[in-house]
Amino acid sequence: MLVLDGKVVSKEVRESLVPRIQAFKEKSGRAPHLTVVIVGEDKASHVYVRNKKTACEALGMTSTIHALPASATQDELNEVLQRLNVDNHVDAILVQFPLPSHLSSDEVLKLVSPAKDADGLTYNSLGYFFAGRPFVSPCTPAGIMTILKHYKINVEGMRTVVVGRSNIVGKPMAHMLMEANATVTLCHSKTKNLSEYTRQADLVVVAAGRPHLLGKEDFKQGAIVIDVGMHGSGQGGKLMGDVRFEELKGWAQAASPVPGGVGPMTITTLLQNTCLLAEKRLGK
Repeated sequence: MLVLDGKVVSKEVRESLVPRIQAFKEKSGRAPHLTVVIVGEDKASHVYVRNKKTACEALGMTSTIHALPASATQDELNEVLQRLNVDNHVDAILVQFPLPSHLSSDEVLKLVSPAKDADGLTYNSLGYFFAGRPFVSPCTPAGIMTILKHYKINVEGMRTVVVGRSNIVGKPMAHMLMEANATVTLCHSKTKNLSEYTRQADLVVVAAGRPHLLGKEDFKQGAIVIDVGMHGSGQGGKLMGDVRFEELKGWAQAASPVPGGVGPMTITTLLQNTCLLAEKRLGK
């Protein structure tokens, strides 16, 4: 079984960004700049944000963090986003979800400028994306497509199944596969007899959010399996995905592990998006 190693692909993509970042610096006199807005004290979210900042700085980009207390009001959050929208030294904005329950993610997704939307998840950005004219593409699905391209897996004509229908992964993943001329079935929590669909597919992307939901018996022999899940309650505290990866050895043609599969490419695509948005703004 071919292991689809996201760390290897990520390293290659990040290296390709270095000359672009240098060229941007020479033309603009500064580095591409990603700003992350985080509200509250969620430990996992703060770890994610620090990792994103570290990844930016390792490539010579600038990253700043706007940390608001959990008590921040919607007006206070909106004011920060409006200020960042018009700041000419900010190229990309990312709002770390989840937000505290009293704040509206809906307002955030309406407010962030699509010209600075690093995640590609605002309503404006998704509108352009589904119309085939994206500013940038949502990070995780775009990262998966990059992994497939790296390993020369051509999805054209494939029967594919996407498990999960979120705006973050499932829906844009299905769209990107369709744009690549795959035949796509989108399954979700209300799908009856899920395995009947996954066992017919040449390629399955699993973003169900349920640890170890699927295993060998849920895929046909020779299938390609992409696991988007990330859960921290495995044996010995190890991360695990939505798929029982060990069962696939000797059965699947190729599969992505957790950790080390899709995760590294999600952050790398964020860096790629930041660079692209900076270049587009400079081009204006």
